[in-house]
Amino acid sequence: MSQPLVSVVVPTYKRPDKLRRATRSVAEQTYPNIELIVVDDHSPQPASDTLSGESMDGLDLVCIRHEENRGANEARNTGIREAEGKYIALLDDDDDWRPEKISKQVDVFQRTDDSVGVVYTGCEYDYGSYTREVIFTCEGDVAKDLFVGKSFGEFSTLMVRQDVITDAGLPDERFPSWQDREWMIRLSQHTEFRVIRELLTRRHCPEDEERISNNYTEKRDVSFPLLAEKHRDLARSYGRKYERMFLASLLFILGQDALRNRFYGDARKQLLKSVYYYPFDSDRVVYALVALGGRLSYEPARYLVRTVHGLSSGTITE
Repeated sequence: MSQPLVSVVVPTYKRPDKLRRATRSVAEQTYPNIELIVVDDHSPQPASDTLSGESMDGLDLVCIRHEENRGANEARNTGIREAEGKYIALLDDDDDWRPEKISKQVDVFQRTDDSVGVVYTGCEYDYGSYTREVIFTCEGDVAKDLFVGKSFGEFSTLMVRQDVITDAGLPDERFPSWQDREWMIRLSQHTEFRVIRELLTRRHCPEDEERISNNYTEKRDVSFPLLAEKHRDLARSYGRKYERMFLASLLFILGQDALRNRFYGDARKQLLKSVYYYPFDSDRVVYALVALGGRLSYEPARYLVRTVHGLSSGTITE
């Protein structure tokens, strides 16, 4: 079978050590036909300098540097626009891949028909003190799964056929968070998804580290209202149940983030609203009850969850 070009897009800003680890995982891929596009969002140390001493093993490396810091969303889209591959794989600079990831995703594309335009993988989440291994299961026409809050991983798990991006459009740069999920909703309107039920992606997300995805207030004030406004009508087109479950799932994530960031009043409000919109999910009810006690109930519950995760060695299937 042919080995079509795969474009790997890595946006980066001010994380040279993590960028080296991410790009090394691309260089170690078993698939031979890859172009690596690193988009430097005006880091203090240019990415080209960071990678100058790295062995890319013949990998076609392109470094693009923004003349000013424009944010990860714009950097990612700069890379997608420059990509020449039939397939686009996205990798955040603080994540990395198993060596066989691209090869297995391309193999799925080549064994399926053109109705499939997205192939994604399971993911290992490294929180520093413990890890979670998550195997995702949703595939086919996944629009309803997205609206009810099913998990699909993040940008780094995805490989998307170039022509599907042309149809669905680029990730929406207005979102400071949830950009990946919003994009998946639009992709789901143009193509089917397939999942590889293997842990081929690794995300490094220490709990004490500041991350863009941890910014609760931006999610509350920008991402949530924007996502609800943009896709609420689409969710309703599948039935009122999906509209309510869509809002409930977003409020649940928002409430969890509020708890993690010690916004206890917000957490109670968001989680109780989530239960109001869809009261038939036991996890959401439990979180709402935990939030009622604020710090006094959340801290013991958080310690218990971390202990359980630390002792558990099983893989979670979602």
